[in-house]
Amino acid sequence: MRLNLRPRTQPEVNLTSLIDVVFLLLIFFMVSTSFVKQSQINISLPHADSAAIVADVPGQIDIMITATGTYLINGRELINNRPETIRNALQKVSNGDHTLPLTISADANAKHQHVVTAMNVAGRLGFVQISIATVNELEAE
Repeated sequence: MRLNLRPRTQPEVNLTSLIDVVFLLLIFFMVSTSFVKQSQINISLPHADSAAIVADVPGQIDIMITATGTYLINGRELINNRPETIRNALQKVSNGDHTLPLTISADANAKHQHVVTAMNVAGRLGFVQISIATVNELEAE
């Protein structure tokens, strides 16, 4: 019995179709990807334009905030900086009259949160004439 032995051929892997599929997937993902542009907000902060000092208005309420976060309402220091304490002090000083002008001035090293807390408490009480005191750069030097 004679067996016919054929020479064995090495298997061949055809990568052409695989490369085509990967290339098509790459194009698909590149086209379908959306690029997100981060939004930015430009804020122009207020500054003092004139060197004239505004005279105290009778009945005006002044809130001063120190660098350590201590609140002073019309020159009197509060026992703590909780919003409830600020609210009670503002009600006592204003005698329920929320039409009085209110000025907030803060130390340059005070936290922004303390200023926002004072504005929030005053706004919730109904004060609408809220001003933020600024310092002219020429006076500071």
